[in-house]
Amino acid sequence: MRRMMEVEVLLALPRDARSVRIRLAEGCTAADAAAASGLPLGGIEGYAVFGERVRADTPLRDGDRLELLRPLAMDPKEARRRRATRAK
Repeated sequence: MRRMMEVEVLLALPRDARSVRIRLAEGCTAADAAAASGLPLGGIEGYAVFGERVRADTPLRDGDRLELLRPLAMDPKEARRRRATRAK
């Protein structure tokens, strides 16, 4: 029998963040956890564990926090420029 582990899966949306804790068999991958989370996966372009980018086939460990990454709406440098211009 395979041992179980618990991971947190996090999805940040523009005005909301969703987080679920799930139990999976040890050795499951980032893609496995994302699929099992029940969170909407449309538009996901990658994964990170505790802020470090990982591949879909990366095995997770007990206690990991898997972050589902979405594409940036705008380049961060451009966003800062626009905010600075509005502040003047």
